[in-house]
Amino acid sequence: MANLFTMRVLVVEDEKKTAAFIRKALQAEDFAVDVCHNGEDAWNAARLTSFDAIVLDIMLPGRDGLSLLRQLRDRKNLTPILLLSARGEVNERVEGLNSGADDYLAKPFVIAELVARVRCLGRRGSDTRAAVLQVADLTLDTISREARRANAPIELTSREYRLLEFLMRSAGRICGRMAILEQVWDYDFDPGSNIVDVNVMRLREKIDGQFETKLLHTVRGLGYVLKGPP
Repeated sequence: MANLFTMRVLVVEDEKKTAAFIRKALQAEDFAVDVCHNGEDAWNAARLTSFDAIVLDIMLPGRDGLSLLRQLRDRKNLTPILLLSARGEVNERVEGLNSGADDYLAKPFVIAELVARVRCLGRRGSDTRAAVLQVADLTLDTISREARRANAPIELTSREYRLLEFLMRSAGRICGRMAILEQVWDYDFDPGSNIVDVNVMRLREKIDGQFETKLLHTVRGLGYVLKGPP
């Protein structure tokens, strides 16, 4: 079966033109990219979604980049982080690295270098970043293959585990039925079959059935999305 997952990156940049420039460059290299323009939104995104790397500008309105970095590391979030700053001062660079950043790039930068560094961070963090996936109070340990909601264990079949892992790694993004067939099943099934819908229904009952807050949603005509509350 083909490679399962697209690398997902969070870009935190208050300059909207710069953020759009970075997003476009990363998407051109087949990254999935989410963008936040302030530290508070970035904190919520990083708390609710599993990212493969974060591009984090230091100078942000409200919660600045270094504060966000420290808070993520205090919460044991090990997502690789590339810091960006217009100043590029040595003291600031040292402070960022000492606070837990994995790399540093001063503005203005060459976009090809940023893309290369993000890709490198994704490879560097691949052994640790996704040991436990989390969306809201739903967790999935990819080593023990154990799922929990509000710390209550969820029994999954092998297929349900693969489906949940795919949805959690794609959290916040709509996953079409064909994408799910390609990533979770082999190509032996008729695309017109309702096998995806049936298995999503079974998984939904297991992860949402006993809880008031629903995480797995149907997007009519498009597919499914797993996401935490806004």
